[in-house]
Amino acid sequence: MAIVDQKAPTEGKGWKICRMPFWQSAAASSSSSSASSQTALHHQNGVQGSEGSNPQGAHSSMSSVARSILPTRRRLRFDPASKLYFPYEPGKQVKSAVKIKNTSKSHVAFKFQTTAPKSCFMRPPGGILAPGESIIATVFKFVEHPENNEKVVDQKTKVKFKIMSLKVKEGTEYVPEMFDEQKDQVSVEQILRVVFLDPERNSPQLEKLNRQLEEADAELEARKKPPEDSGPKLVGEGLVIDEWKERRERYLARQQGEVADSV
Repeated sequence: MAIVDQKAPTEGKGWKICRMPFWQSAAASSSSSSASSQTALHHQNGVQGSEGSNPQGAHSSMSSVARSILPTRRRLRFDPASKLYFPYEPGKQVKSAVKIKNTSKSHVAFKFQTTAPKSCFMRPPGGILAPGESIIATVFKFVEHPENNEKVVDQKTKVKFKIMSLKVKEGTEYVPEMFDEQKDQVSVEQILRVVFLDPERNSPQLEKLNRQLEEADAELEARKKPPEDSGPKLVGEGLVIDEWKERRERYLARQQGEVADSV
């Protein structure tokens, strides 16, 4: 019924146009075309006037639309990619590890956030990575005793970790406040979910976790060591000063001898 109703007025109108004289049809077509062109010109001028009156608003709206359509480009890569594995030991503080690598061409600051700040903390909680640089972050968590003595292993919990990134300039000093000051430029890189592992059962995830924890401890010890001084050594400076003193003493002794001979 809908198709028939749409075709009926079109056919009747076509018959009326065919019965009109030639000069009337031409005039009607020319007047309709001129009216449509004027309407289009008026609409175009109106759009140009609105854009000219507020170019910044139009640009900002276009950029916001583009940001919403285009996918967010990741600056960091994580290993593990989406989970944090912890050994399940109720009543103890356990550790997990995640490798973070800067895959972009600029310096990137990263920062951890967690839904359980009272029972979890990170080392380091944030930092700045140069292009291609990587770091293994250690995550500490206190495991509470389960209710009804139920053992929760290989199960996802409600605890999550969010890692954010911010593009920074080379030489920038890391401060957590930079993520609040430039929150429009902050990107959420990844949300990591907590998964418990049975420490008494060997698994690839547990073996990989132990290796990463060893690497994280080694990196921490390396950062604690004082940097080697590449400047001039104090011993060399001391030798130069001692040689200058000896020359000075010989010169003064020679002058005293000459004075004694003259007297």
